[in-house]
Amino acid sequence: MRVVILENASDIAVQAGNIFVELLTDKPNAVLGLATGATPVPTYKYLIDCYKQGKVSFKDAVSFNLDEYVGLDRNNVNSYYYFMMENLFNHVDMRKDKVHVPNGVAENLEEECARYDAMIEEHGGIDVQLLGIGTNGHIGFNEPSDAFSDGTYITDLAQSTIESNKIYFTNGDMPTKAITMGIGSIMKAKKIILIATGISKAKAIKAMIEGEVTPACPASILQKHDDAVIFLDKDAASLLA
Repeated sequence: MRVVILENASDIAVQAGNIFVELLTDKPNAVLGLATGATPVPTYKYLIDCYKQGKVSFKDAVSFNLDEYVGLDRNNVNSYYYFMMENLFNHVDMRKDKVHVPNGVAENLEEECARYDAMIEEHGGIDVQLLGIGTNGHIGFNEPSDAFSDGTYITDLAQSTIESNKIYFTNGDMPTKAITMGIGSIMKAKKIILIATGISKAKAIKAMIEGEVTPACPASILQKHDDAVIFLDKDAASLLA
C-alpha cells in the first residue's frame, strides 16, 4: 500500500487521472473498474478534459462499476448507471455497450451477481479499480461485518451509509439494499486506486492504514494488495501518525 498525501481534491484528480490516461495509452482495450459518489467526480472531470484535449481515448475500453442500488433501473436519476453517464461516459468516446453496471432490477438478483463476476473474468479481470471509502470503512457497498465477502452479492446497507447517501434521494426513499462487488472481486484487480478527501473520512483512513486487517473495517484489506495507491488530501490524512 502506497500512501500519497496531496493538498486538495484537484491535485488528487490529476495524479489519479493520469494513471488511467497512462493505462489507456499503453492498453487501449483496458478494463476499468469505476466508482460513484462525490469523491471520484474531480477525477472524471479531469479525464473528460484529457479526452477533449486529445490526450486519451476510451473507445476500445471496457468498464465495470462497483455497485448499484437494488430496485433502481438505469434510467432512474439516482442509479449508478445514470451517474456514470452524466459524470463521465456521455462526455467521452466510450461505447455504451462496453459500460457495465450491475442490474438492480434483474428478475433473479443472485443470477445477476454470478453473471457480473463471470463477465469480469471473461474480459481478463480489471486492470485498475477506482475506490472511495465510506465513513465506516466500507469499499463498494461492503459494509463492516464479521467476515470479508467474496464475489458480487446482495448487501444490506448500513445506517451510516444510508444517512450519508440519502441527501441525493430528493424524489423518493433511498433503497436499503445494493448489488456490490465483494472484497474478493475487488482484490483481484491488478491495481487499485483509493481516493479519500475531507475530515469526515479521517477516522476510516486511520483504521484502514494503521489498524489491523479486519472485516470490521473492510478497506483495511487493501494492506494485503500488491499494488494499491491511496490518494489523500490533508484533511483525510490528518489522523495518521
